[in-house]
Amino acid sequence: MDVRELLHEASLLAPESAATENDLTVNDVWDYLAHDEWEVALGLLEELGDASALPLAFWEALAEAAEQLWLPRSAAWCHWRCAEVRNGVVRADLELRPASEARRTTPIDGAGVLRPMWDIGNRTPTGQPAWNIAGMWVEEQPALEPGGRATVRLVPLNPVQWVHVTPGLRIVMHEDRTAAGTAVVLGVRPPG
Repeated sequence: MDVRELLHEASLLAPESAATENDLTVNDVWDYLAHDEWEVALGLLEELGDASALPLAFWEALAEAAEQLWLPRSAAWCHWRCAEVRNGVVRADLELRPASEARRTTPIDGAGVLRPMWDIGNRTPTGQPAWNIAGMWVEEQPALEPGGRATVRLVPLNPVQWVHVTPGLRIVMHEDRTAAGTAVVLGVRPPG
């Protein structure tokens, strides 16, 4: 499919009642598509996807359209949202330890590259912490500096291990045996 077809297909999966923060709707997307404003239409559809939970096919179509438009950050975001639909998502307020107190001395790429381990309260048969892996996307920032704080989106590698995670839970991020940061869970959306 070409970009126009992909964006049109995605627009049909978005509810007509959904609106962006600026009250733009699917009808506005169709207007942009009619005038071959594909990047604008893609951006609006991404925003509409933030307003309501949309199916995997929606995000897959947007990811392919973004790739055809050579928009790597947008493509990465849409692929990330596909992973959220498949595995669920945990949003958390994360504070990294300063470089002077932790092993990390460089910023974390915000575009879902890092897949750290998390102490979410699970235990091994011997009672030791059982760390669980989740990919991490930093919201509204291209990177997160050591000592920095941001809202992050976590996609669990094994969602079953995360079913007990609820808002308010304090979790600890690890890149090695030492704690790299702590986070408080803001919200949880299960797979599907």
